[in-house]
Amino acid sequence: MTLATVIDGKVAAASIIEAVKNAAAGLEKETGVKTGLAVVIVGDDLASHTYVGAKGRMAKECGFNSIQHTLEAETTQEALAGLVASLNEDPSIHGILVQLPLPKHLSSDAIIQSILPEKDVDGLHVVNAGKLATGDLATGLISCTPAGAMLLVRSIHGEDLSGLNAVVIGRSNLFGKPMAQLLLNANATVTTAHSRTKDLASVARGADILVAAVGRPEMVKADWIRPGATVIDVGINRIDAPERGEGKSRLVGDVAYAQASKVARAITPVPGGVGPMTIAMLMANTVIAAHRAAGRKPPKF
Repeated sequence: MTLATVIDGKVAAASIIEAVKNAAAGLEKETGVKTGLAVVIVGDDLASHTYVGAKGRMAKECGFNSIQHTLEAETTQEALAGLVASLNEDPSIHGILVQLPLPKHLSSDAIIQSILPEKDVDGLHVVNAGKLATGDLATGLISCTPAGAMLLVRSIHGEDLSGLNAVVIGRSNLFGKPMAQLLLNANATVTTAHSRTKDLASVARGADILVAAVGRPEMVKADWIRPGATVIDVGINRIDAPERGEGKSRLVGDVAYAQASKVARAITPVPGGVGPMTIAMLMANTVIAAHRAAGRKPPKF
């Protein structure tokens, strides 16, 4: 029995980061413009601070001007909106990232939609979502996780997915919908499945490319996977791992990896698959935005 090829997101992300560094250095040398990224975090959510720290370190490694605004949990909607407005007006800032989730008393959607689309490096503004939906991949910014997942798909199948059936399990605005649009744009035949889909396992078995993004640990079993399919697992779930000791846990995806890897042609691991690509594509979006702001042709990733 041949085990699936493991799609290494760390290696792919490192390649993207190298290209981002070169693009940022080239832009600064040619125009004097230093790529600028502002990250805003509200409150003291530990996981959010961990993510923001990682993003800040990576931005500095890429040669960006990286600025972090840390606000109290009690920050008002008006104060946060005011900060975003000031960052919108700052020509030295090319990318604005507001770390989600925000404290419950704040409207995250209003804040995200107040970011200028050309500085929306998370790719969540309706203008960027609309450009993707209408096939305009040239002038918008694409949501980071699906953009990264798509690069991993292309590492196996190339640029043109003509004749391939793709199934995306999950329909979130953050991932499922943009992922389906990217696959469609690459000429795949795309089915978006979700919790209300009848006989989900049967639908999944029709996929040459199966993308799982439902947030349910190891839901996708080996018998859901067509032999020889490519499996992209976007789930990050923490489950109890008593075998590691009392109170210990481990990370798993939405796919039952051990059994799936005996059926699939290629598969992303969790961790180390799609995860590293998200921060890499955030950096890519930021340097793309900086090039556009400087009137230069942006790099292609």
